Amino acid sequence: MLLTAIVSSEAVDLGFVQLGYLKVIFLGIVQGITELLPISSTAHLRIVPSLLGWQDPGSVFSAAMQLASLGAVLAYFWQDIKSLAGSSIRAIAHQDYQSKPFRLTLGLVIGTIPIGIAGLLLKKTLNAPNSPLRSLVVIGCASIVMALLLAIAELRGKRERNFEKLTFLDGLWVGIAQAFALIPGVSRSGSTLTAGLFLNMERETAARFSFLLGLPAIILAGAVELHALSKAGLDLNGWLILGAGLTSASISAFLAIFGLLRYLEKRSTWFFVWYRLVMGLFLLIGSVIGFLR
Repeated sequence: MLLTAIVSSEAVDLGFVQLGYLKVIFLGIVQGITELLPISSTAHLRIVPSLLGWQDPGSVFSAAMQLASLGAVLAYFWQDIKSLAGSSIRAIAHQDYQSKPFRLTLGLVIGTIPIGIAGLLLKKTLNAPNSPLRSLVVIGCASIVMALLLAIAELRGKRERNFEKLTFLDGLWVGIAQAFALIPGVSRSGSTLTAGLFLNMERETAARFSFLLGLPAIILAGAVELHALSKAGLDLNGWLILGAGLTSASISAFLAIFGLLRYLEKRSTWFFVWYRLVMGLFLLIGSVIGFLR
């Protein structure tokens, strides 16, 4: 039976507590790797428990675990973040609102608004136990659609814009794409990377921009879900289990960033296209035949 609590008239799934330390640490590794690769962490957090006969850890667990990605992104891109923040502060001090770093930073901030609004609208549905949006069919279909979109972006993108050529509008358009990642199976990294390629960014630049744009969203989602968990009355053991998962996810997320950026320096995204396509078909077939629960 799923362990749930009622928070402000909304059911919150706390099923991850029943999984225990070792299973949550393992899922943390899965989350850390797949959250920052364009293959959907939500899909993998549904596939792995289903294959192993474990219960769904729940969307609250998935969202709270994104805080692990926050630490990894901050550590890896600290120099970029410090440079953008410092340049933006100096631009504001000198009222130089046409400054390129300032406008890019503003774009990153405004790009978070769409996913914030969509998150509030879908929060009740996403956090509910047995949410219809977390069904294997929905995740499978989303994975296939994103595989096709990434393939089109790979074929049509000119890959001629580096990080120095990014603008305020890039933050807005990629931010809109990021909002679709609330649909399980879409992948925040996948949707933003795909949008970046459609905007003719270099592959590595699109990935870097995706990570930086995700910072406000990750902070927002993580904070909201931690608040929900505290209101749900999560006990000390539950917090310790969550902490164990966050630790394993942080380490694997850092390695995922390093690996993805090195990979995209010289290779295309076709591996992820085929991976997502196969995964989506596997989920649909598995849910129909019944070997995935």
